[in-house]
Amino acid sequence: MPKREKSTSDPKNPRLCLEFTNTVAWHASPTPEERLHTYEELVRWARTQNLLTQSATRKLIGDAADRPADAGRALKRAVILREAIYRIFAASVHGLAPTEADIADLNQAIRKLTDGAQIRRTAEGYAWDWNVDPHTLDSLLGPVALSAAELLVSKDLEHVGQCADERGCGWLFLDTSKNHSRRWCDAGDCGNRARQRRFQERARKPG
Repeated sequence: MPKREKSTSDPKNPRLCLEFTNTVAWHASPTPEERLHTYEELVRWARTQNLLTQSATRKLIGDAADRPADAGRALKRAVILREAIYRIFAASVHGLAPTEADIADLNQAIRKLTDGAQIRRTAEGYAWDWNVDPHTLDSLLGPVALSAAELLVSKDLEHVGQCADERGCGWLFLDTSKNHSRRWCDAGDCGNRARQRRFQERARKPG
């Protein structure tokens, strides 16, 4: 049995799991664009989310280079988890029930990646604490899986939104606007295109 270490990664940000789903562009369109083509890109994404230290990032990338087949399988499992999370929250946005298969994929990741999960007290309050197998290349996904679980059981679930762009942007976000009326991934991007389209439609109308 490989030596197991303690992880204290804490998914305090409920947006973490949503940020993970947004590693695909045009997610709701017929031709989504993948952003995570390699395991290294997955690790570097985790680094941008402060899930890994710089040294842990280097170690995982080095381990993946030594075990390319394992890295490929870890990336595949990450994509399966990401797509399950995406479909679960997209269904919620539209008032639909997620499939049992997607819930099962999320639960499987939670069980596998958060062995011995428990709450510990810290100087800042409380945090998750669980066992991590340093030889498991997808261990970095533990905080993502827990973030999804925490968001699903929280009151914030009703404030999860999806970009209303008609072309299929599909971006998921947590609506923290004052009136919870956010419709776009970015008001200056998809929101601006929608405004321009409405202006052009009005300009074409006679009179």
